[in-house]
Order: sequence, then C-alpha cells, then structure tokens
Amino acid sequence: MLKLLERNIAAIDERLMLLAPSPQAVPDDFANVTFDSSLHAQLMRELQQLRGSVYLEDGAVQRRELTPDGLHRTPEDQRSWHLLMQGKDGRISACAWYLEHSAEASIQDLRVRNCPLGGSSEWRDTLVGAVDAEIARAGSEKLHYAEVGGWAVSRACRCTSEGLLLALAAYSLGRRLGGVLGITTATVRHSSSTILRRLGGTSLEFDGRVVPSYFDPKYNCEMELLRFDSRRPNRKYAGLVELLRERLSNVTVVAGDIAESVYGAGLPSRVAPAAVGRARFREPVLVA
Repeated sequence: MLKLLERNIAAIDERLMLLAPSPQAVPDDFANVTFDSSLHAQLMRELQQLRGSVYLEDGAVQRRELTPDGLHRTPEDQRSWHLLMQGKDGRISACAWYLEHSAEASIQDLRVRNCPLGGSSEWRDTLVGAVDAEIARAGSEKLHYAEVGGWAVSRACRCTSEGLLLALAAYSLGRRLGGVLGITTATVRHSSSTILRRLGGTSLEFDGRVVPSYFDPKYNCEMELLRFDSRRPNRKYAGLVELLRERLSNVTVVAGDIAESVYGAGLPSRVAPAAVGRARFREPVLVA
C-alpha cells in the first residue's frame, strides 16, 4: 500500500487540485496558480454536486437540505481551501474543505460548536474545554488552527486509495501553510474515522476525560471528533506527508480573479495553467 501511495503522490499534480479561499491566501511558493473567478465558481459547484449526491445516497442529508439542482452548500465553502481529487474522466471524485481560524477564535467561531455533545450537560464543558485548549496551544506554539470537513468520496472510488490520499493531502496542506493543529468531524460510516486515526488523528481530551463518539441526528450516523497535528502524522506515513508537501508546489491552485481583490505592493508574477481535469488544461498564461 505504501508503495502504491508513493507512486500516486509522485503524479499527484495530475489528480489533485486546490481551490483557494481568496487570491491573498495563496502562498508565493505555489507555482501553478490560476486567478479565475468563473473557474473557481464552476469547480465549487462541481464539488457541491458531489457532496450532495454522496450525502443523499448515504442518508446523511434529505433532499430538502440540498438546492433544487442537488448542491450541498455550507457557510464554510467560500472561506475555505478545498482539496479536490479527480478521476480518470476528469470529474471530481473526492473532496474536503480546510478552514483556518484566527488566533482569537473560540469554539463559538467554529463549526464544531453545532456538535450534539455541545448540547449535553454531561459533555458540554469537556468539549468546550478541549477545543479552547487546542486553540490556545496552537497560539502558544505559533501554529494555525483549522477545521477540516466536507469529506466526500464517490462510490466508484471508495475501495481505492482516494480517501487516504485526500487525508494525507490535508496534513500536507497544513504543513505547507505554516503548520496547523486541527479538528475534524469524521463519520464511522465507510471507515472514515478509522482512516484518519490510522494517519495520526486522536481523540480530544480535557481534564482527564476523552470526548466520546456520538450519534448525529442531522447526518443520521455515528461520528467522532478527532484532533490532528500536521507536524506529527503517524510515523508510518510521515515520509509520504512530507513528499506530498513538496509536490503541492506543482499542484494547480484556483483562486478568484485578482482584479476583484485589493492587493498590496509587490505581488509576485506567476505561471498559471487553468485546469479542470487533465483533458481541460489550457496553455499557461502569465498572471501579474
């Protein structure tokens, strides 16, 4: 499996694409950046279509929770990085979002505040204490703090390495953006939480108590809250995370149009190939 993952990572720029939350959020060391609001919106729509179809099939959402054309939209979408895996047909086959929070954030600013454990008199204080302690720790260690969610893998790719590659990419993106402590909500369904634990995800703890798994009636499934540290994946996968971190510099990044944003002086030039699947690459264009 590790050799297969290594081969997939060696060619990851053919499979993985990143959507940036804004042009300003893109680090200078990403080489292949496209500033195109229309393309960004198109890809956002495609990933929301994938989430909608996967979640509906799994019974995680009801039809009424999607848009009339089947999109699963969340408030986090426009503020997040999105990691997109593409299948051989050029369509998005797996996705997840990665949302960084400010150093002043608290659990009330996070999506996890809606976790059913937050409404439990037995577990509320443990949950709040654990999350706020993680945010404080990130600040003291000069790391970012992020939530990762919106996991979806198409049915055709569930028995492949797709989900594992996506999770490895989340670790690697965290490293690439400066290091991160994070939290993710993972379903027990399809072994999602098992995969994330295998990579290094661990349970939240506070004051000697471990935050337990729970049933979420909104998504009709058993869930786990897992913490992760981009610096410390499972040792078995550490080399792959670092290899993927290096490869991310060549992955296509799509952000909104520069002309629609206000920039400071000294914006570097970039070579930006717009990509929507291998069959839809345009010739590189210089973006100032």
